[in-house]
Amino acid sequence: MKAALVILVLAGLLIAVPQEVGASSDEALQFVKQFIAEHPIAMFSKSYCPYCARAKQAFKALGPDAEPAVVELDGREDGYAIQDALGELVGRRSVPQVFIDGFHIGGSDDTVDAYQSGKLAKLVAKATGKAASAFNTK
Repeated sequence: MKAALVILVLAGLLIAVPQEVGASSDEALQFVKQFIAEHPIAMFSKSYCPYCARAKQAFKALGPDAEPAVVELDGREDGYAIQDALGELVGRRSVPQVFIDGFHIGGSDDTVDAYQSGKLAKLVAKATGKAASAFNTK
């Protein structure tokens, strides 16, 4: 991991703050777009995030064919850059961010709401080419 120093002037004091340097914003944005394009169900997550676990549980409840491809941002050196790219792409840096068939579904609340309404099963069915009846619904 490379590090750079950012010098801040606060109240007349110089403070050096380490800042992680990862992938460029263009590389991160390209990665995000490619990952979404390559996976019918894509999620950007952090392994310790309870909201991410909640969204993953909604997919798990649908059944094994609804499992998303997941990028765990906290396990990657370029996780911060990817999170910035998500902010640029969808207007939110928060996780999880869920995409089905290339379309942004949203975060945890959006995913759970879609599950509870039956919309998630329909979207996953369309994205995977399976019948909606193949998925468990609430």
